[in-house]
Amino acid sequence: MHISLRAGEKIYINGAVLRADRKVSIELLNDATFLLEAHVMKVEDASTPLRQLYFIIQIMLINPNDSRTAREMFFKSIQMTINASDNAALVGGLRAVKTLFDGNRAFEALKAVRALFPVEAEILAGRDSSTPTQAA
Repeated sequence: MHISLRAGEKIYINGAVLRADRKVSIELLNDATFLLEAHVMKVEDASTPLRQLYFIIQIMLINPNDSRTAREMFFKSIQMTINASDNAALVGGLRAVKTLFDGNRAFEALKAVRALFPVEAEILAGRDSSTPTQAA
């Protein structure tokens, strides 16, 4: 896998943080868990249930050797979010996230959570499109 980094950009690989001092292209020759800086969420941005779930998965990807507590938080958080929602798209998406995570596919789970951000935004804005409207 080829990865291009700009000067000053960070990449997180198997718990290590690397910063490019100039524009560089690297090739990963074996399986590695990595995140590009652009995909890393700051703690202050984890302000909604799905963003918090994203942050928890991110912690496990950045620091895979110390993820037991984060795994417990993930399972509690995803179950609470599923139980609290009646939005079919959100619940189905979260179940898919859990399946990916259970299959040791944390990076794909992270991407699946990110894909659910627009659904969550609609719900939080009060425009839940999956809730049927009731006639007066």
